[in-house]
Amino acid sequence: MMAAPIESLLNEICESEDPIEELKRLRTAVLATPVSGLRQAVTGARLEIIFAHLNTNDKEQIEVCVEILSRVLQALEPIQLAQNYKTALQSGLNHPDDSVKVLTLTQIGRVAAHADGVTQMLNNAEILRDVIHCISIERIAVAKEAIAALSKLSNTKAGLDALFRSDLLNKLKDVMLTSDIIRYRVYELIVEVSTVSPVSLGYCANSGLISQMLEELTGDDVLVRATAIEMVTNLAQSEHGRQYLAQQGIMDKISNMIIAAESDPFSSLYLPGLVKFFGSLAIMDSPQQVCEKYPVFLEVVFSMAMNLDPTVTPVALDTLGVLGGSVEGKQVLQKTGEKFTSVLKRMSKVAADGATELRVRCLEALAQLLTLPVEQQTDDLLLLTESWFNCLSSQPLLMIRNISTQPFPELHCSALRIFTAIGCQPWAQQLMIDTPGFVEWVMDRSVGKGKEAKDCKFELVGALLSSSSAQEIFGAHNYLKLKTYLREGPYYVNAVSSVTTEGAD
Repeated sequence: MMAAPIESLLNEICESEDPIEELKRLRTAVLATPVSGLRQAVTGARLEIIFAHLNTNDKEQIEVCVEILSRVLQALEPIQLAQNYKTALQSGLNHPDDSVKVLTLTQIGRVAAHADGVTQMLNNAEILRDVIHCISIERIAVAKEAIAALSKLSNTKAGLDALFRSDLLNKLKDVMLTSDIIRYRVYELIVEVSTVSPVSLGYCANSGLISQMLEELTGDDVLVRATAIEMVTNLAQSEHGRQYLAQQGIMDKISNMIIAAESDPFSSLYLPGLVKFFGSLAIMDSPQQVCEKYPVFLEVVFSMAMNLDPTVTPVALDTLGVLGGSVEGKQVLQKTGEKFTSVLKRMSKVAADGATELRVRCLEALAQLLTLPVEQQTDDLLLLTESWFNCLSSQPLLMIRNISTQPFPELHCSALRIFTAIGCQPWAQQLMIDTPGFVEWVMDRSVGKGKEAKDCKFELVGALLSSSSAQEIFGAHNYLKLKTYLREGPYYVNAVSSVTTEGAD
């Protein structure tokens, strides 16, 4: 039904010397038409007309054309794009306006993700060279789309062959010479491709680009080193990536870098990255194995948590949280004895009176450390979480509640998350019922304003009721009130108080 108006508008655009108004009307028609309707409309439509009108210095005209094409091209099958609009796509890649480049690269990404489209794309090496060149464009949005398109292309063997076993590899290496920033964009592509499968990692390794990236770990420029560590951490997200790094001795190298960092005045620039690397390694493999094999990792995390340096402490807190989030991680931390107890006490002090952002990080980490789902609860682990909680203060329950009453929504919610973490543990429930007014405070809906605060309180009540010990410990009366709270939902408003308020007006 919309095909005729679109066709008619295209004709008007053809005949106009200054077609901006006609283009705007076409944009309105195109945006008002469902993609399924556009499919019929563009079958016979002369899209070359719109592509041709991109050849202007008029920013507004370019913007309108990009909006039209972004919508219309969605209606085309990727194979149609590849077969019928090669010239237009190539022009788009070389257009001086970045928004046209982004549009074109997005469409090339669609083609590269399509089985038949890949074949068409691989038959046009010139387009692929231009896509690689786009990695070096200053605007990050253009580079990101280029990386995404090449990454999709590499999901096939033919794509890997094209990128790593042809002249395109030399083009990739030439682009890397542009600057440090561009070199790291290429590494980003290499890491993205490598994580897909052991085969794709093999291609990247044989290209020499991974070993080049790994050499930068120990380069002279600390900022380059910090970026290299981030890349290597991303490579370690896949099991085959971790195996490769282990074979190359990278874990030992990073462990040695942590040791050497102690005497490096610039270590705060890259030390958080080294810690993140081992932290993610511990989560994905085994906290015990990683901490036993590389003891310096835990030592430096404790040290960073204790020294309150705003550049490194947040990473230490986050690492402790994720490490202690698992049962094995909790046991590893417990084995360190007094060292970890001292860290907990320091975290408690920061949570009570540190800078707001650091307090939130502390509370979030403590919530992870104290979490122990019902299915993981054993007598030993319940004793462990209870002892950690008691380390925080002589009256930890009241301390956390006091933090939650301060006029900062993020502190309020982070404190509530600690209560949610311990809420299903019998020792904590007993502590709550033994603390005068605490259970009433939990059920008081006037405490905490805003959606997030109400959601956090609702989660806390859910945690209390998720344990089979709740009814016995809280007693029938409180248990029923908690169940009613849960049934009414987080945003329930007492009808009686509403009526009273209305009367007061």
